[in-house]
Amino acid sequence: MKPQIEIYDTTLRDGAQGEGINFSAMDKLRIAEKLDAFGVHYIEGGWPGSNPKDMEFFKQAAKRKWKNAQIAAFSMTRRKGVAVEQDDLMRLILEAKTPVVTIVGKTWLLHVTEVLRAKPDENLGMIGDTIRYLRDHGKTVIYDAEHSFDGYADEPEYALATWQAAEKAGADCIVLCETNGGRLPSEVAKTVAFAKSKLNCAIGIHTHNDCGFGVANAIAAVEAGATQVQGTINGYGERTGNCNLISVIPTLELKMKLRSVPSKSLPKLKELSEFVNEVANMRHDVRAPWVGQTAFAHKGGMHVHAIERIARSYEHIAPEAVGNNRRVLVSDMSGRTNILLKAKELGFKLSPDAPETREITSRVKELESQGYEYEAAEGSLALLIKQILLHRKLPFVVEAYHVSVSRTHQKTARCEARVKVSVDQGVLEVKVGGKPRRLSKLNAPGGKDSHQSNGTGDGPVNALDAALRHALIKFYPQLKDVALTDYKVRILDGIAGTAAKTRVLITSTDGKREWGTVGVSENIIEASLQALVDSMEYALLGK
Repeated sequence: MKPQIEIYDTTLRDGAQGEGINFSAMDKLRIAEKLDAFGVHYIEGGWPGSNPKDMEFFKQAAKRKWKNAQIAAFSMTRRKGVAVEQDDLMRLILEAKTPVVTIVGKTWLLHVTEVLRAKPDENLGMIGDTIRYLRDHGKTVIYDAEHSFDGYADEPEYALATWQAAEKAGADCIVLCETNGGRLPSEVAKTVAFAKSKLNCAIGIHTHNDCGFGVANAIAAVEAGATQVQGTINGYGERTGNCNLISVIPTLELKMKLRSVPSKSLPKLKELSEFVNEVANMRHDVRAPWVGQTAFAHKGGMHVHAIERIARSYEHIAPEAVGNNRRVLVSDMSGRTNILLKAKELGFKLSPDAPETREITSRVKELESQGYEYEAAEGSLALLIKQILLHRKLPFVVEAYHVSVSRTHQKTARCEARVKVSVDQGVLEVKVGGKPRRLSKLNAPGGKDSHQSNGTGDGPVNALDAALRHALIKFYPQLKDVALTDYKVRILDGIAGTAAKTRVLITSTDGKREWGTVGVSENIIEASLQALVDSMEYALLGK
């Protein structure tokens, strides 16, 4: 049987101390339930008494049944000069009614004498008194030895004395905390190995990411004998963050052959990462190891050609093992294999030697040289492939447009747009705020009917989107569900100043799928219109 490594999640407490992170009590409960279902061993809910949200969380958590995890409350050792029985911190942590309590105490003499302003022996007494008191009240006690590595580097004998005081008092696990995030993996491994040789209780590791070593230091500690890893989902935390459990968990299971969470949970790893990001209102990190959008994305033609034959030639695991998927990117670096695989992914059948394949490859390279980018614009790429393969008939054509921005003295700027499109169906003019009404046919090229629509918006692109949507929605009702979720602009030639070529990337959704489209022009409005038109056309293709 594989050795067991306990996963201790502190997203709700340590993670919530990260800049931009703010959980409500209900947010904490939702995340805790997700972590419990995923199979972590401990969920640290917060610090009783530090704020009303944490108290509400513990109140609600006590009413729930947890399948896999034990809820832990966090606090510190008794205060200097206060008897443990009279310390309000102890009363509050007992009122949280959690089966596990985690107590943080001082290891580094610098903190004992200069921050805590206590004598070395007094600090040892505070550690021992607190742990014994909580053990006497039936609690499982985890002792977080703050600044263990800095303390051990300065005064190894005193650092060991603090750990031994915690063990003697009955701590179930002593967690060595790399609080400042400045130690190398080799230093962490050496200190953990020393502690392992001197202590009989379980040893854990708690690391921070100030040097980018949060995960590496945790893994080094496990290799040296630690059996509990503390961390946060997505690495949230103070300063640059904590050890990222999203990276630690699959590393333990898939690389080190150690047990942590149930194996059946690993395919839900990406889902867990994205869920916590959503609740925290944080943008997903597309380059996150294991679970990021680009983690298994292949762009270079040589790479794509290789993975078509044997995936592990350029992938360290199967993406599905952690709930991710392989993506083939198309760009000016693409070979024919990129186009074949991408076309297959988008639902098109191509032959390697077909002239259309060569034409699509050549066209992509040509357009990318002009500034187009298809990595994040798969909707535009699908339209390009379909046009070349099927010589598709366009569902609509924008014949003309006009956008204006006006502002009178001390008034908010007003943006208006007018779009004239030709379609194969009746004639319609839409006024924003009014009802659609039929008009007589206008002269249009190719026997089509022309339709005109006006729109207003917060900006010129918003107004243009409104006008285009209103012009088409009568004939294509499915466009009601289409919404823009992201809009990005990049200047491609900074030397040309305001005359520089501009690339616009738009992300759209219909509530079931999401796609990107691209436009390029020296005129930002024209580039935006290209991307908007592609977005509407792709929505009409269906799935």
